[in-house]
Amino acid sequence: MTTPLHRPVCELLGCTYPIVLAGMGGVARSELAAAVTEAGGFGFLGMVRESANLIRSEVDALRRRGIDRFGVNLIPVATPPALLEAEVAACLELAVPVVALFWDLSEPVIKRLRAAGTTVVCQVGSVDEARAAEAAGAQILIVQGVEAGGHVRGDRPLHEILPEIAGVSPLPLLAAGGIANGADVATVMSLGAQGAVLGTALIATPESFAHDYHRKRLVESSAEDTVLTDVFHVNWPKGAKVRVLKNSVTRGERGDPFAGVPMVIGDEKGRRIFLFSTDSPSRDMTGDFEAMALYAGTGVERIDAVVGAAERVRTIVAEATALIDAHAHAADAAPELASPACSARETDDRYMGFAGRDELLAALNELLEAERAGARVTLSTAKEASEDLKPLVMAIHRDEARWCGVLIRAIQDVAGSPSQKTGAFYDKAMAIADLPQRLTFLNRGQGWVVRKLEALLPTVRDDRIHADLAAMLESHKQNIERVNTQMSAQ
Repeated sequence: MTTPLHRPVCELLGCTYPIVLAGMGGVARSELAAAVTEAGGFGFLGMVRESANLIRSEVDALRRRGIDRFGVNLIPVATPPALLEAEVAACLELAVPVVALFWDLSEPVIKRLRAAGTTVVCQVGSVDEARAAEAAGAQILIVQGVEAGGHVRGDRPLHEILPEIAGVSPLPLLAAGGIANGADVATVMSLGAQGAVLGTALIATPESFAHDYHRKRLVESSAEDTVLTDVFHVNWPKGAKVRVLKNSVTRGERGDPFAGVPMVIGDEKGRRIFLFSTDSPSRDMTGDFEAMALYAGTGVERIDAVVGAAERVRTIVAEATALIDAHAHAADAAPELASPACSARETDDRYMGFAGRDELLAALNELLEAERAGARVTLSTAKEASEDLKPLVMAIHRDEARWCGVLIRAIQDVAGSPSQKTGAFYDKAMAIADLPQRLTFLNRGQGWVVRKLEALLPTVRDDRIHADLAAMLESHKQNIERVNTQMSAQ
């Protein structure tokens, strides 16, 4: 089935839409994976440190529902060697079609899986990790931004690291970190991803294996209620950071997490749950849930209700499809600027009134640096904004991040190298402490981009780049008007 969201990664995974359930340990079980898959997405079972018998029973549950394309998520570095061997052996015995790996690479495991015909997915947090995973035999990469809930490998925002990896890796990319709705999916697809991996948004569903306490806290929380911390460390290597909802542990009210033997605070069918462990509350647990690791990404602020997983996937697909369709229609409506009988390589662009390659690259990189500055300003400002301003600021942030991706693609289309710099606008804007004044200054920056685009557009020969820049121009004009309207209402 071909849809506007369908990408080559869908063929590798065997799904209709590139909407992927993260393999969250303790949360992503067969009920949730099945619901996501039956809605057209792809589901991973979170089998981190789980027994081979549980893997068998969960795989069997999926297959009894007629689901034959699914994945299993394993984390070698956080799993005792004997248990890891049993997990891998079970996946091979069951002919699990896709296996995802995270944290430190285990090249021997990748080679064993590939030799058996298993599709291997690796989650990465840097360009170096992406290159290493590709060299080891990974066929799909999940690029994780620092906004992600749960264990976070990298330290950079998704809108920065995703385009960089897209520029150096030939592998299909899925994006993870702070993704909760269709606009988020459309944004990461414009930044170079072929699809998105969702965690927090799918914990807040009745099909997840999370405890009701965890779901309730997600619905009540915002991005500012999350924190990146290393205090939940039992069962994981030291220094491994997680993004969780703030609680008595992250506030330091439960003592030193690295001193002495942690106390028992819960039970899961006879298994003791320790304070400072990486266990999150599950349906089977009893205990002090407030002090457990309540995993949540920054996209939590766009989750305001517990809804069925299939309904959430369908809503996300519809939203993303509408946005991508709108962009495609804008591109189709762009005027023809070049005769089919001649190409840019055959004609002196400057003689014809078009920008030469070097001139175009300089303009695109100048715009990229400005958009990167705008994305950083709006992200920082959203953390300080009042509840009435925050939705607007975050909407503009997503726009700025999306245009960064569009500009990077345009630069690569003309065989250029995207600038890694952030425009000076960032420091100037962040020096303004008063938020209304900063937003006014932000509008001046948006106006500068509008003027640059208006001057540049008549000189752009390439139809696709022209259409993208025209859409970018219209978006900035709309955002200027939205800020003006909001400020006049204050």
